[in-house]
Amino acid sequence: MKIDRLGNSDLNVSEICLGTMTFGQQNTLEEAHQQLDFVIDSGVNFIDTAEMYPVPPQAETQGRTSEYIGQWLVKQPRDKVVVATKISAFASRLPWIRSADRKLDRTNIEKAIDDSLKRLQTDYVDLYQIHWPDRYVTKFGSPSFDPQNDRESVPILEQLQVFKDLIDAGKIRYLGLSNETPWGICQFCSLADAMGLPRVVSVQNAYNLINREFETTLAETSYRENIPLLPYSPLAFGYLTGKHLDGTPENSRLGLFPNFGRRYNKPNVQVAIKEYVELARQVGISPAQMALAFVRTRWFVASTIIGATTLEQLRENIDSASIELTDDILDEIEKIHAKYPNPAP
Repeated sequence: MKIDRLGNSDLNVSEICLGTMTFGQQNTLEEAHQQLDFVIDSGVNFIDTAEMYPVPPQAETQGRTSEYIGQWLVKQPRDKVVVATKISAFASRLPWIRSADRKLDRTNIEKAIDDSLKRLQTDYVDLYQIHWPDRYVTKFGSPSFDPQNDRESVPILEQLQVFKDLIDAGKIRYLGLSNETPWGICQFCSLADAMGLPRVVSVQNAYNLINREFETTLAETSYRENIPLLPYSPLAFGYLTGKHLDGTPENSRLGLFPNFGRRYNKPNVQVAIKEYVELARQVGISPAQMALAFVRTRWFVASTIIGATTLEQLRENIDSASIELTDDILDEIEKIHAKYPNPAP
């Protein structure tokens, strides 16, 4: 498993990161620990979670994912595992997290990190990410930005000042963003540089074969600011495995939680997926492994976040790290992309 430095940080992370949003909902405590043991044995040292997990978010399960990880983490050499988590902002629309007011002010940020540290049974997290911007932004393939939806939010400078204090206190090592825009990344970077505050070191956004929007303006931002991508949904909620082409399996995530498929209920999604699946089978690679191997080829990707509900799925996903796509395969992928560009942004 390849290990690389994450952006401008001192964090050395594996090229695959274990996403954990199923822990506590689709996966039991025992299953979660089996997954964690398996990925560590496979050379993965990077674990990602969030304050709001598991998904789908519910008041009665919120925080359970971190608790499961904490019960495992306390038995590990802490300096051998890179732990990332996220703070929910007002945009999460989850009033049971902290309070109805989840704005990213000092009171909320300090409570969020303290609660996460307690659940994770650790003194610090390596990467603390803002799950959604505190301000209004479009999300999950929603329509274009509409200024009428703008709202009051905590200034980015004020957020950075609180995160600096948390870094100085040793509670977090580095700050990251998630679901961010080029404007937002640049604001965080320019304010940090101007005011001597901590720079963000990564951004976690969706990226996969049917959603390559990051390659445009966000890719330039990533390059010029040295903010690498931690792509989530590299399999597009399982669609890119091909298992939804002939209907939705009952025990799949979309079978259990159909509302999560809205991002993919769009024209050209299924026809594009069908062509990617056929290409993978033609070249003798599983569709899931081809999709993951493609994401890994992108110069702006630091570590690909994978998730699974079974060890069999997890093994297939991790084995994708050994697959190198030829130029011919990449050319065929580009041909499909040209026919069906970003059908599921």
